[in-house]
Amino acid sequence: MPRQPVFNVPGVVTALAAAMAVIHLVRTYVLSEGADLEILALFSFVPGRYDAEAALALPGGIGADIWTFVTYALLHANWIHLGVNLIWMLAFATPVARRFGPARFLAFFAVTAAVGAFAHLITHRDAMVPMIGASAAIAGLMAAAVRFAFAPGGSLSGRRGPLPDHMPAQGLGEAFRDPRVLGFMGVWIAANLLFGVGVTMPGAEDGEVAWQAHLGGFFAGLLLFSFFDPVGRRLPREKTAA
Repeated sequence: MPRQPVFNVPGVVTALAAAMAVIHLVRTYVLSEGADLEILALFSFVPGRYDAEAALALPGGIGADIWTFVTYALLHANWIHLGVNLIWMLAFATPVARRFGPARFLAFFAVTAAVGAFAHLITHRDAMVPMIGASAAIAGLMAAAVRFAFAPGGSLSGRRGPLPDHMPAQGLGEAFRDPRVLGFMGVWIAANLLFGVGVTMPGAEDGEVAWQAHLGGFFAGLLLFSFFDPVGRRLPREKTAA
């Protein structure tokens, strides 16, 4: 019987993690401080970019107005910030990528990152402090995993099926009635609200935690999951009339 690999991470997740690591490596050890500031100005998410006057001071024009909704997720503040995000990403991106496939996975990552940036924009209008980090997209991946991990045969269902990452998902209404899903959501939302009152997370001691972006990414992942899911959801049990 062939041995199963200890780390069975899909190639698209490995490539994305490697890209983030290489980007931070170059920013830290290759680029000058001035060049790194230019990278942040071009690719981080700055809400003030969408203020007509402040936008004049930022490079990239209309293109940066669009791509920074996603590219900020590839940048990180320091190695701790990157390491924490990669650990969470490997945990939750792995089952989602197995289920979605590379193209859907990358599209889902981009969409949840963009919704997280939009949530940050709504709550930080005209702010010039750049937001960076993959946390919003990772929150979206967490929400996606919740939709199928607790379904019958899923990896957290108690009766794990032979292909737990490919079992039919719960419908949205069914998920919101599942006490395990609600418990997971409650703990996760409470943790982010703590960030909102000043509790810090590893790697972000010198800056503000963008908890609104986390929430935006999470609920985007939860609500938009079905549009990306190639497997579909579990059909409700048939009811018979007496």
